[in-house]
Amino acid sequence: MSDKTDKTEPRLSVFKTYKLYVGGKFPRSESGRVYEVTDSKDNWLANVPLSSRKDARDAVVAARKAFGAWSGATAYNRGQILYRVAEMLEGRREQFVREVAEAEGLSKAKAAAVVDAAIDRWVWYAGWTDKIAQVVGGANPVAGPFFNLSSPEPTGVVTVLAPQESSFLGLVSVIAPVIATGNTAVVIASEKSPLPALSLGEVLATSDLPGGVVNVLSGRTAEIAAPLAAHQDVNAIDLTGADEALAKELEIAAADNLKRVLRPQPVDFFATPGIERLTAFLETKTVWHPTGALGASGSSY
Repeated sequence: MSDKTDKTEPRLSVFKTYKLYVGGKFPRSESGRVYEVTDSKDNWLANVPLSSRKDARDAVVAARKAFGAWSGATAYNRGQILYRVAEMLEGRREQFVREVAEAEGLSKAKAAAVVDAAIDRWVWYAGWTDKIAQVVGGANPVAGPFFNLSSPEPTGVVTVLAPQESSFLGLVSVIAPVIATGNTAVVIASEKSPLPALSLGEVLATSDLPGGVVNVLSGRTAEIAAPLAAHQDVNAIDLTGADEALAKELEIAAADNLKRVLRPQPVDFFATPGIERLTAFLETKTVWHPTGALGASGSSY
């Protein structure tokens, strides 16, 4: 009598279903539309959601809802959470190496270098969360009997157009500084290579980051970005992933409610970043306080 358990039956592959990441959940586009994503050799990789204007509005609502608690969290706590993102990415390193290699047409070794740099970038920005205030804020010398103190505050809800080519390291490099300083983000993934961005949503969901702090949309960049640039509850927009014509169009739309705009510019994402992206979406609050006579304890009153 033969032992049937020794026979290996062929099995079907389990294809991954890519979804949006909005408000800490993973919805499909409300439109039900999808589009095909292919690798550098035009081989099919996946069908991903084609986000609609309604998805964009839902993402803004989620980002605004999350802003109060996230901006009010201590800088130290935000740093811990960003470091946790790096930990979770480290644990899923092989998955991201594969996805980046397919998305950007890189060898496994080069894709691994990209993923390692992205993990290190999260750690780098995690270290800045409780230091940026000391760098850009402080006591100001003034003429007169006053204390004059300046401190940075987050701008609010920021729309981020992720780089089209550097689909992972570039993506991390534009998201991390936005949320490190207390803003919340609506991210439009690379239109051509959205898979690493959508997978990043799964990492963020398991890394203690509150739902709504980062929201990831996939689809046609121009179609999603247009309503976000004109949205009255979006406070700023990063145009890194826009071409020249689209950037001009979005900048005009953004002027309707005086959004802060970060224009696209050439950048080497492998280079050590400065603090420019940290300060791009910060506002400075300045407080004047009259000085009084000093009491016996040395405090002013």
